[in-house]
Amino acid sequence: MFKFFLLLNVFVLLPMYPLFGQPSPAAVDAGVAGNSINSIGLDLLHTTARPDANALLSPYSIGLALAMTYAGADGQTRDEMARVLHLPKDDAQVARAFGELQSMMNEVVQKSVEASAKMKQYGESNDPITLDIANRLFGQKDYDFRPAFLDLLKTNYHAPFQPMDFFHDAAGAAKVINDWVEQQTKGRIRDLVPAGALDRLTELVLVNAIYLKAPWAEPFQASGTKPMPFYAPGGAAEVPMMSIQKRFGYAKTNGVTVVSLPYTGRDLHLLIILPDDTNGLAKVESELTAEQLAGWATLPARDVRLFLPKFKMEPPTLALGEALQKLGMRTAFDKPRGSANFDRMAPRRPNNYLYISDVFHKTFLSVDEKGTEAAAATAVAMMRASAIMRPQEPVEVKVDHPFILAIQHRASGACLFLGQVVNPK
Repeated sequence: MFKFFLLLNVFVLLPMYPLFGQPSPAAVDAGVAGNSINSIGLDLLHTTARPDANALLSPYSIGLALAMTYAGADGQTRDEMARVLHLPKDDAQVARAFGELQSMMNEVVQKSVEASAKMKQYGESNDPITLDIANRLFGQKDYDFRPAFLDLLKTNYHAPFQPMDFFHDAAGAAKVINDWVEQQTKGRIRDLVPAGALDRLTELVLVNAIYLKAPWAEPFQASGTKPMPFYAPGGAAEVPMMSIQKRFGYAKTNGVTVVSLPYTGRDLHLLIILPDDTNGLAKVESELTAEQLAGWATLPARDVRLFLPKFKMEPPTLALGEALQKLGMRTAFDKPRGSANFDRMAPRRPNNYLYISDVFHKTFLSVDEKGTEAAAATAVAMMRASAIMRPQEPVEVKVDHPFILAIQHRASGACLFLGQVVNPK
């Protein structure tokens, strides 16, 4: 049996800001990928999050890595993956949508550089976004991968193939991959491939790494940060609470208050979804939909006095394989035995075929006065088997009890990160 790892998108963020107006045709195309990303992210959050604990996922990372894996699937396995990933049946559209979204993410940097230069003309200072995106296939040098699969990932996902020798030195190969991920994420994601996860039967590790650092468009003043109570399930505790009054995207609807905090460049924002009920997180999280996230990507602006806690999240590595199987992706994990079909990735033979053994995901997020820093990585291990309100007057929003957050690309609605903060300490 051999393992095929897919290590997904590693992000490190520090804030940005959204543009207003009608979406471009490119944004409409990217919206197909955005819907897939948000849908699988929400499904996994619903499946894995506990109501009394912090949770963090990177839907972009998970969705993109599984979309690349989907490119190699066939038959029933492909049908199941399409349903779970909320993908259209048009293969060309899927590849085009994810490619367009990645191109739009690359444009984020250029826009922020231009915005930063304009600010300097008026004597103001704000650093542009740093965004590095890199994909790579680390594959066994003599394995029979289909050239069409390798070409598709190289062309549409910019994932070149790097020959490895897992058979003779799996531990050394794991170190090469982990070092590459650590370098791409500026040290935020380390040891993504667990010790012993690769062996002589490993054939492929697909890695997508992203590093994003973006300052707030409107930074908080450190002098305004004061201790204030946060009402967590275990009781109230004082936390460092930042404060600012500016025009932010705002909506109050269906038992929640939604605020979007833009990052420099106006293409990304931090979306805060605060239940009106202090104990209402579980209900809001369970009812949250991809359509709501898409709608909240373009909130109307309103004067808001915002109180937001500083916090850092670094949850342990998640194994998502069981959750994905519960969602309906069973044959990809070779359940029942002999059912996995990744014939578009490599020829499927009765006693020599690929299947996913597990999916590993690791994230990091930090929010402070200057912005947001976040990182994520996902590994898909495979083995060879024998309603919005109009703005009126300024409002006060105090984020002093459990809430949901999303770091979102405004034009496509795609969420780079999605999670819940139950206790910011």
